[in-house]
Amino acid sequence: MTDYFEVHDRDGPARLAELRLADPVTTPAVADGFVADAGSLWTADRELSEGSDDELTILPHRGFPSGTDEEVMASFAVEYPDVDYPSAAVVAPETAEDFGTDAYVLSGAQGFVGHGAGFKDAVIETREAIPADSALYLPGVATPANVATLVYAGVDLVDTDRAVVAGTQGEYLTTEGTHYLEDLSELPCACPACQQPVSEFTREDCADHNVNALRAELGIVRERVRNGRLRDYIEGQARHDQWLTAAFREFDQQWSYLEQRTPVLRDAELSAATEDTIRRVEIQRFAERVTTRYRNRFDNPLVLVPCSATKPYSESQSHGQFHDAIQFRGHTVSMTSPIGVVPQELELTYPAQHYDSVVTGRWSEDEKEFVAEVLRRYLERNEYPRVIAHVPEEGYRDVCERVEDALGLEFEYTVEDHPTTTESLGNLMRTLDGELKYGKRERQHNTVKAIADYQFGGVDERGSSARGTSSRGGAGDALFEDIRTQARYPKLRVHDSDGEQLAAMVPQYGVLSLTLEGARRWVDSDAPTKRVEIDSFAPHGSVLAPGVVDADDDIRVGDEVVVEGPKAFAVGRAEMSGPEMAESTRGIATSVRHVEEK
Repeated sequence: MTDYFEVHDRDGPARLAELRLADPVTTPAVADGFVADAGSLWTADRELSEGSDDELTILPHRGFPSGTDEEVMASFAVEYPDVDYPSAAVVAPETAEDFGTDAYVLSGAQGFVGHGAGFKDAVIETREAIPADSALYLPGVATPANVATLVYAGVDLVDTDRAVVAGTQGEYLTTEGTHYLEDLSELPCACPACQQPVSEFTREDCADHNVNALRAELGIVRERVRNGRLRDYIEGQARHDQWLTAAFREFDQQWSYLEQRTPVLRDAELSAATEDTIRRVEIQRFAERVTTRYRNRFDNPLVLVPCSATKPYSESQSHGQFHDAIQFRGHTVSMTSPIGVVPQELELTYPAQHYDSVVTGRWSEDEKEFVAEVLRRYLERNEYPRVIAHVPEEGYRDVCERVEDALGLEFEYTVEDHPTTTESLGNLMRTLDGELKYGKRERQHNTVKAIADYQFGGVDERGSSARGTSSRGGAGDALFEDIRTQARYPKLRVHDSDGEQLAAMVPQYGVLSLTLEGARRWVDSDAPTKRVEIDSFAPHGSVLAPGVVDADDDIRVGDEVVVEGPKAFAVGRAEMSGPEMAESTRGIATSVRHVEEK
């Protein structure tokens, strides 16, 4: 049971947390100054320390170098006592389990830090074996260049050992790598240790600089985690070292580890500045949901258009011109790298209105391949009477032609030179001659249902059932078959035929926020429900982790959840993943929007 460590914010596996000592420490942090090591049992028997709330005590331990045989580790395993002060256990990836401590020190780090696959395997195996609400301490390996990647992987505590040793050896560390003192013509830093001529700069000064640089980098990392933008930083910063680039790409291949820990919505802008962005969980999740959950409900032709720098797209000048030409006679879907395709109903849904990409007019082969695959899967799922491609030549046309060939379809192209020229817009307008317009009511109802499909999934996602639901199989029809909408887009309110409010659209994230009546309808429908079971109390404002009895495994941070217990029925938004809710002993599990006491 974790008593002294509480996670407050999450950015994938990276966390912003508090080590609750007498003088609290915000992590990720340098552990120097508040860690007390009770000693190794390899050299002598150790008396159990009395401990203190002022420090994190590493209990008597046996550390193993990387690669030690598992039978040897089992033979010399330590039984860690239950203590009532902040404590840490020393583990290897193969021996890690819940020892009831607040932190876990991963031994043998020097053997795998520097090797992308080995680092990934060690951290994931350890992180998944220890409690979610405990700190992971990786000693002896942190530098200004690698600490952002360590935190991105799930490390909470580091020390200055490697930075100090490097300094005494004349290695001047920066966030982009290592310089040797004898090669420096000037000191490229403004920290206190560097406020002198390079000719007077000693190795002791170098060690001080390295520690300053490490602490400064951790400050940047904490702020990035706090703002939900560590991945943006990693994609650029890790480029300075091949193993760091390899490491985060290795983690990109670990979908379940990253996806479980990545929020489904957030305020932060997503920066699409490298081709690695395509592999981000947020991008892959959006593409997967659009091509497996979303269903088009319009009978009109599909009109493919390019994205815009302004988000949401409908507020851009170019899309305003497209709208004037289309006039509700076609279903508009934007093509974009790195998102893929964005149906008009989902233009506000995270991350469709939250990303910013580098615009050069040229698409890489990876971008073309990804967007073509998403468009192909989208068209395999959604049938249209016609496909009109109002897209420019560069990139977009190539993608369309690949999909035409793959599916045996014939697109109608309307662009001459540029999509917003008078001639191109005239072509688009004339191509839609004779098509009927869809009305405001249809547009609003389809938007609500499309968002529900995307947000809640299909009725067969967790197994099976067809208890009177639409053949479309989406949550939109299961929850909102007979509805009325009020207010103006994007602040739609959804009511049933009797006038009872079921949900409201949240423009900030492009999702639906349910009322109690909406939550009851969700529970009674065939759409997969995300439930949090709580103890015998009525929550107000939030549910803390100790009050959670159980939670569905597929709950992610930001998900809409139903909260139910012997004394209450409520609806709110998840602040932890389901597995973390179920095993954590501290922190807010879910916020509560509406509650009814039983």
